[in-house]
Amino acid sequence: VLIIVTQVDKVCSNYGQPDEKALDRMTDRQAREMLADGQFPAGSMGPKIEAAIDFLEGGGKRVIITQPHLLEDALHGKTGTHIVP
Repeated sequence: VLIIVTQVDKVCSNYGQPDEKALDRMTDRQAREMLADGQFPAGSMGPKIEAAIDFLEGGGKRVIITQPHLLEDALHGKTGTHIVP
């Protein structure tokens, strides 16, 4: 498991837009497609998503992205964004 701590509870699609949506779970394929669509900017969530994809392509089983104070709940599946193969 790769844990990425950041300043947001969850990864969001359409971040900062009226239709912003927090993502509980996605596959590495979905993450790759959203990255290619420009959903995750290079100066923001982009490098985190790239690291998640690389980790999963290398045989990792799960990536969790969340804030440090939510880590315990995220490990139990209660929050955070979980990216899986």
